[in-house]
Amino acid sequence: MRYSLIINIFVVVLSSFFFSITTQADQTPQLPPKTGFDMEAVEHGRYLIKIAGCNDCHTAGYLPKNGNVPVEQWLAGDTFGWRGPWGTTYGSNIRLLVDDLTEEEWVDMSKNLESRPVMPWFNLNAMKAIDLRSIYQFVKYLGPNGNPAPDYVPPGEEPKGPYALFPAPP
Repeated sequence: MRYSLIINIFVVVLSSFFFSITTQADQTPQLPPKTGFDMEAVEHGRYLIKIAGCNDCHTAGYLPKNGNVPVEQWLAGDTFGWRGPWGTTYGSNIRLLVDDLTEEEWVDMSKNLESRPVMPWFNLNAMKAIDLRSIYQFVKYLGPNGNPAPDYVPPGEEPKGPYALFPAPP
């Protein structure tokens, strides 16, 4: 009987925990509908951008603010650099990039992209076309915004703004 009571308490606590997680997840507000957009694809694109870590480099302040950046500011590029033996790279403004591409061009570019660190281009190459199309729909939904990110700085040249330094591998 004692074990039965402990198991019942455990089930209640566990149920409350999962209910809390579900409730918190459900509090993410849906984006307002826009004419000409498949909102299911747009929402899936937003989800993919968030879980794939795209905002970490392509949204100014996303990492230091623990992801608390309004969606309207997402993917507009960043002036924070990522410096290593390859030079210094910056998270590009995906919103300006996508504004000049068709969906097919975006999918083709994403499937064939090779880039400098820290961009995990190999993960983008591995994405399913349907996911890439959802990302495109989300970025198009957001629309163009911001300025181009700073240009690549070659190795040995000092970047002008703040950056994270990656040491050369041993």
